[in-house]
Amino acid sequence: MDPKLLKFAEQSAPRYTSYPTAPHFDTAVDGAVFARWLGELPGDASLSLYLHTPYCKQMCWYCGCHAFAAKRDEPIAEFVEALLVEIDRVADAAAARRVTEIHWGGGTPNILSPARFAAIADHLDQRFDLFSLERHAVEIDPRILTEAHAEAFAAAGVNRVSLGVQDLDERVQQGIGRIQPFETVRHAVDMLREAGIEALSFDLMYGLPHQTRDSVRETAERAASLSPARFSVFGYAHVPWFKTRQKLMDEHALPGAAARFELADTLRETLQAAGYVTIGYDHYARPDDPIAIAARQGGLARNFQGFVETQPDALIGLGPSAISTLPQGYAQNEAEVGAWRTAIMSGGLATKRGKALSADDVHRRALIMRLLCDFELDLQSFGGLEAFAAELAELAPLAKDGLVVVEGARIVIPDAARPFARLVAQAFDAYRDVGAARHSRAV
Repeated sequence: MDPKLLKFAEQSAPRYTSYPTAPHFDTAVDGAVFARWLGELPGDASLSLYLHTPYCKQMCWYCGCHAFAAKRDEPIAEFVEALLVEIDRVADAAAARRVTEIHWGGGTPNILSPARFAAIADHLDQRFDLFSLERHAVEIDPRILTEAHAEAFAAAGVNRVSLGVQDLDERVQQGIGRIQPFETVRHAVDMLREAGIEALSFDLMYGLPHQTRDSVRETAERAASLSPARFSVFGYAHVPWFKTRQKLMDEHALPGAAARFELADTLRETLQAAGYVTIGYDHYARPDDPIAIAARQGGLARNFQGFVETQPDALIGLGPSAISTLPQGYAQNEAEVGAWRTAIMSGGLATKRGKALSADDVHRRALIMRLLCDFELDLQSFGGLEAFAAELAELAPLAKDGLVVVEGARIVIPDAARPFARLVAQAFDAYRDVGAARHSRAV
């Protein structure tokens, strides 16, 4: 790694799946506000539904998600009961019904039995208009996938599945508490394809204990041999003050900033050699995949699912911790499962906090998202140079070391500097000095 870049790799920055980011949400947005926002949606608005399943069979030590291990069936049954009620509450409040995409995340959505998954999917179909549904995606744990799951997914219209792979090296798997042999992943892929689900995406991670350039290269090569349509490659965020389970990992085995950069670079080189093109700064796809086409045509977008090929008018989050994105702002549910369920079963919505967007927030969000999706923008489209004099001054050190090129009102992030794109975007974040939010490393 170029020594002059090391200081930047050691810095932290938000992932910008939203703007303002979640640490700046507050309790001024509650269930009543969220219900009003839902009621103000235009009747023909396009909707994305995100369903958060908060449970896993067992917890992986690296996990930073809002998820918990379920050793008994009762918590899962109670979750499904409350989720069906929440679907009704949201549908009753929303003025719009037209759903263009559904995404099941977690946790582990396939901890749900096929019958429970089908019941939830059927209830969505009853309460919303799914005639325009284009994308129906489910995140899964390959270790607990069954043929019955794959068949239930296909019957419900699922047309994309994301498999949590992370790393295929045995020593790394021991170090993160997730034993998942390559054959397990291959078997899951076979079951999904036999059910007719061809659009598969793999999640990989770098920055995990014991990873080396050789080990991540082998992981990427073996994963690519199964020909998924996409890869999402995430840098592990070590936040043990936030997720105490991460303390189970050997901190001394975590790679430093320079090594993390090399691991990410090795994954990039390996996936590109296998025929995948870079999307944004952490996604890869076959050239004919819809997300690759959107990137080429300038239509790439970014939200809580990462880089996406389209952006609906509103994203509605269902389940504990789920975040909704509406034209008026963000609304996040209670993260603790019991508090979420109590709120729902008591007759209301489970909104805990959120952020009403100001005109400046909307303006800066558009700028940041275009910068992260296109890696270039013209400030004249966002108010001109005078409006961003302070931000341009903050970019000067980055420009000096080649992370960004500023030519008049035009800002360009060079291809080699894409891993540092969040640092460039952060210069335009009006909240960057507000509060004491701690973020993941830039690379």
